[in-house]
Amino acid sequence: MATQDRSELLRSLAAVVGEAWVVSDPAGLSVYQYDASDEAIAGIHQPVAAVLPATAEEVRDVVRVALAHGLPVVPRGAGTGLAGGAIACRGGVMIVMTRMTRILEVHEVDRYAIVEPGLINLDLSTAIAHRGYFFAPDPASQRACSIGGNVANNSGGPHCLKYGVTSNHILGLEVVLPDGSLTWVGGSSAETPGFDLTGALVGSEGTLGVVTKAMVRLTRTPEEVAVLLASFPTMESASRAVTAIIADGILPASLEMMDALTITAVEAAFHCGYPLDAAAVLLVELDGLRETVAEHREAVARLCRLHDAQQVRSATTKAEQDLLWLGRKAAFGTLGRLAPNYYLQDTVVPRTKLPSALEFVGQISRDFDIQIANVFHAGDGNLHPLMLFDRYRAGEIQRVLEAGDALLAHCIDAGGSVSGEHGIGMEKKDALSLVFTTDDLAAMAGLKRSFDPRELFNPDKVFPTAFSCGGFNLKQQALEVDGMYVV
Repeated sequence: MATQDRSELLRSLAAVVGEAWVVSDPAGLSVYQYDASDEAIAGIHQPVAAVLPATAEEVRDVVRVALAHGLPVVPRGAGTGLAGGAIACRGGVMIVMTRMTRILEVHEVDRYAIVEPGLINLDLSTAIAHRGYFFAPDPASQRACSIGGNVANNSGGPHCLKYGVTSNHILGLEVVLPDGSLTWVGGSSAETPGFDLTGALVGSEGTLGVVTKAMVRLTRTPEEVAVLLASFPTMESASRAVTAIIADGILPASLEMMDALTITAVEAAFHCGYPLDAAAVLLVELDGLRETVAEHREAVARLCRLHDAQQVRSATTKAEQDLLWLGRKAAFGTLGRLAPNYYLQDTVVPRTKLPSALEFVGQISRDFDIQIANVFHAGDGNLHPLMLFDRYRAGEIQRVLEAGDALLAHCIDAGGSVSGEHGIGMEKKDALSLVFTTDDLAAMAGLKRSFDPRELFNPDKVFPTAFSCGGFNLKQQALEVDGMYVV
């Protein structure tokens, strides 16, 4: 970008939000050149400027400035995305929502709240807990991730087995569209006339609009909660217990699994009481009426023992429940004890295919000589194999990418999908062609262009290269130099 044009851009942005909220120096921008995806794979891309607006009107006006300069717009929440969705791979203006954290309205009778997109997920549930409500979607990163990011990625989480993913909890959205207008879609009514534009926007990863407010559904806090830990001698026996629990007609609030490698790392970090001699543990949360929870707790324990559980115990206090959950929700970070890098796959298989899918993960580990840790939403069939590697060892990134491709192809062949909850972003856009036909993808790209004919909103994300005007391909960009992939 020419120096004069850049100076004019920065002056215009500062006129909207104030000079203090426009970041343009290289050191300041380095904060915004990553998200939580592995930079060795997703790459490092710096925007021309990062702007931190405080209101919806400021977001609108920042978008108008960017569009006037013909620059891409990349929205960013807390930067916890794992698929490279908040990376400015074509430069442009990054709109950072971390100043927009207010809860604007709580309506208990109609069970909704209106919040700003930068609000941290857990902060919403904490703020409304005294009213007897919570926000059900709870990604493992809920202490850090933002509601706007949850909307962009249609995020899941442990409690989505019973309560559904983010799209089930968004009633309406205020958005800035790619024509620079500010508008609402959806609302508090059970049904709204016309096209389901809220449904189109949730999960669109900032490619159709920038969310400035979200009307979220509030869920009543259950009367009783029980958390059980069951340990198993094999991953297969744990997987069969998962299938048996659901087949028995029980729908836990969450049903999570961790393997031995994960348990080792988690126990060393948090001392949660997970058995170190287990090949797998299940964390089962039951909620609802007191009598129902008591009945289901006995049934789950019986079914786990029927499938060779070595130990089943129920947390007896709230503090013990929280400690068990701490290990699960902080598991990804603890794997830094085992390797300097990990590549997280996020794929789904039908629940009954869990045993064979996990067996294939083990085969991939052996075939590609990669340690793989598993911590995942077993009740949903949503796998999270974490491939451990060292980016500075020659050939390791290439091996991890090939192993990831093989695993993804296997899960899709088993009736699964390319992503469970982390979005498509840059990392998985070319994998969509494994799931959708050319006609399917052309229809989706047509929807994108109907919103954004100039393709300036979060470009080069979600759609395979052939359906995006930018032609950005992650693996084409990765050049093999001296046996190593660099981006």
